[in-house]
Amino acid sequence: MSDAAARVPAIRRVILHPVVARPGFWIATGAGLVWGTAMSLGRIRGAGGVIVARRCPRWSFGRGGTTIGAVYLTNNAVSRAVLEHEAVHRAQWKKYGLAFIPLYIAAGSDARTNRFEIEAGLHKGGYA
Repeated sequence: MSDAAARVPAIRRVILHPVVARPGFWIATGAGLVWGTAMSLGRIRGAGGVIVARRCPRWSFGRGGTTIGAVYLTNNAVSRAVLEHEAVHRAQWKKYGLAFIPLYIAAGSDARTNRFEIEAGLHKGGYA
């Protein structure tokens, strides 16, 4: 095994360690709260394990909604199934911290093959 290959698991352990990942989750949640408060004109409340910023303009989030940290930005996609799906994304943010951003992008834009969307439940997220 090369030195570089041996370092990858060590780097991964450091980046994903809760001491590193958790502050990233908090930073993302703070950014989500700022964005959600501005976009939803303050219509924010907890529901289904996430903080929901409703009635955001459709251009301010992806597809039916986007979770940033613990904050779910949407116009009005707040069914029980969708909130369960978004709660899984919240847990993913908590596990990976800011590393979730490049990991999610690297997983691809097709939800049917994106491991994070599959884990969150394609049917609950409206992808199946």
